[in-house]
Amino acid sequence: MADTKDRILDAAEALFADRGLFETSMRAITRAADVNLAAANYHFGSKEALIQAVFARRAEALNNRRLEALADSRARGALDLEAVLDAYIRPALEMARDEKAGRYIRLLGRVYTDPNSRAGQFLPRQYDATLEAFKPEFIRLLPQIDKTELYWRLHFLIGSLVYCMAGLDMMRLSSSCYLCDPADTEGMIRRLIAFVAGGLRAAASAVQPPIQPAVTG
Repeated sequence: MADTKDRILDAAEALFADRGLFETSMRAITRAADVNLAAANYHFGSKEALIQAVFARRAEALNNRRLEALADSRARGALDLEAVLDAYIRPALEMARDEKAGRYIRLLGRVYTDPNSRAGQFLPRQYDATLEAFKPEFIRLLPQIDKTELYWRLHFLIGSLVYCMAGLDMMRLSSSCYLCDPADTEGMIRRLIAFVAGGLRAAASAVQPPIQPAVTG
C-alpha cells in the first residue's frame, strides 16, 4: 500500500485533473486519500506546495529518463538529430501511456489551457533545465539555424509533443484521424521524430516573408 505522502499526491493529481486546481479543496483531497488534514499539512504545508509537488513528481521522473536516454545515445556515439529527438520524445510518449500518468497528462492540459492557473508560473521551471541540456546538441546539429529561429522550432516541438501525449482524446477531435491508431506508441514516436526532424532541418529561407513587389505609379 502506498505511504501517506504518495496517497495524498495520487489523490491530489486525480482530483486536480478532474476538477481543476482551484475547484479542488484540501478537504476533498484528504478524504480521497483517506488521511486527515493534519497529515497533508505535515507533508506539504500548503495547497500551493502540494500543487508544486504533484507536478514535480512526474516532471522529475520524466526529466531523469530523458537525460539518461541522451547520455546512453552519447555513449554509443550515435548522437545524430534523430537520436537526440528520440531521447526527448520517447520518454514522454511512453509515460503518457502509463495508466496513472494519464491523469497527469489531463492535468497538464488544464494548466496549458487555463490562463488563470498559477501553476503556469512554476511549471516551466520543471522542464527548462532538461531542455537546456538538449539545446547544445540542437545547436551543434543545426548550425545553419540562428537562435531565434531555433527557439521557435523547439517551441513547435514541445507543442507537437504535448498534443501527441494527449493521445486518443485529442485525436478523436479530428475526423481525419480515423486511420491513426493512438495505441501504436512506437509508430507515433517514429512519425513524430521524422516530422520534427524535417521541420528543424528546414531551410531558414522557407520561413522568411515573401518579398512584396514594389509599388509603382
